[in-house]
Amino acid sequence: MKMITNNRIGMLLLVSGPSGSGKTTLCRRSADEGYASYAISCTTRPPRPGEVNGEDYYFLSLEQFRQKIDNDEFIEHAEVHSNFYGTLKSEVINVVEKGIDVVMDIDVQGASLIRECDERLIQQALVELFVMPPSEAELRNRLSGRGTDSDEVIERRMINSLEEMRHWNKYTHCIISEDKETDYTNFKSLILAERLNVSRFKDQ
Repeated sequence: MKMITNNRIGMLLLVSGPSGSGKTTLCRRSADEGYASYAISCTTRPPRPGEVNGEDYYFLSLEQFRQKIDNDEFIEHAEVHSNFYGTLKSEVINVVEKGIDVVMDIDVQGASLIRECDERLIQQALVELFVMPPSEAELRNRLSGRGTDSDEVIERRMINSLEEMRHWNKYTHCIISEDKETDYTNFKSLILAERLNVSRFKDQ
């Protein structure tokens, strides 16, 4: 499916939710199917097995990350789970200006910083979605089912996830996760509906 450009700026769809909520899968699938461009974040955490630099994240050293901060290359950056994450301006602003929709999975700290961004284009493009797991038990099952993290890491992620879930009502949209196909149908419907929002048309 070809992305709509017409005479509009693209939307910036922020997708937050705890680890295991499925937010990254939703963002990546929408990009794979041509509905949006996926904004790749930078991080100082080491790659997990199978992750590829430039596809999953831009994996940076702490020194490289700090250099980008000094160069004002980030829209937002924050420390999460003892690592740093950030969104490059080049991954968002240059894209939405062309009328292409951008999706990005982002933690609640990063979303808060983007809400406070005084860049007019970002505010005009902004759409927010929180993906909520159906229950605490299901969230734990999803985190354990990855098979990539130790029990200690899983427990830390559970604590952080429960804290993140307290912020769901700061978002304009919320999906209560059911299964992958239902979640994706709802996610895609939001993208298509928001394309009709007159606030992003250039000639308004």
